[in-house]
Amino acid sequence: MKTTATVALMLVRLCGLVLVTLGILFWTGNALTLIPVHMLVGLVLVLALWTLAGLAAAAGVRPPQVAAAFVWGLVVPVLGLTQDSILTGDPQHHLVRVLHLVVGLGAIGMAEGLGAAIRRREPGTAGA
Repeated sequence: MKTTATVALMLVRLCGLVLVTLGILFWTGNALTLIPVHMLVGLVLVLALWTLAGLAAAAGVRPPQVAAAFVWGLVVPVLGLTQDSILTGDPQHHLVRVLHLVVGLGAIGMAEGLGAAIRRREPGTAGA
């Protein structure tokens, strides 16, 4: 389980780096043709988050933390796919963009928290 969790967490980190980089490009009006790539990588991040949540549940991590990650994993794509229709027009739409960033960073943070909780639950990894 530890290896799977490590791979999933590294995937979340890699996806997060790609997503933030693409997001910066989009905010500056560049590379807009890569939006479908951004969406695909975001989906991979959510699947990795859910994988960590499943592993955390199997490891006996607190159920509220696991449930929050599953629910957050639903919020990320819903917001991502609907953000263009929320508070359209400047400057209000910038609030939606910032919210999208915060929700995405929150998913990464939840993945990190699950990864740490899984490591604490694994035998022989106390303090790691």
